[in-house]
Amino acid sequence: MLGGLAIILACQLLGEVLVRLTGVPVPGPVVGMVLFFGWLLWRRPREDGSTVRAAGTLVHYLPIMFLPSTVGFIVYGPQIASQWVPAVVGSVVSWLLTFLLVGWLAMLLRPGRRGRGASEEAAA
Repeated sequence: MLGGLAIILACQLLGEVLVRLTGVPVPGPVVGMVLFFGWLLWRRPREDGSTVRAAGTLVHYLPIMFLPSTVGFIVYGPQIASQWVPAVVGSVVSWLLTFLLVGWLAMLLRPGRRGRGASEEAAA
């Protein structure tokens, strides 16, 4: 499991280094996650391998990661209460845009889709 954890942390470190070197406005852990995904596609680890076990353990403890944001809501409650309208509008708009984009991508990438006219030709 230590080897898998080392790979995960190495991908995060490499993501941080790449962001700092290039100045890309994306968080380093996000770049590291993309690198880790690419590594998983390239290596195809076994389901009982150390990388899968390490990732499973991290996912098991994922709810702990929500504690800092919860404490932030408690500590900054008055500031959040005074700015609730922009926060709600931003949340709803971003949710709606994400919902529409995921739906559009799901329709675009669904298996068996050959083009716009494929369903029309099948119906004829």
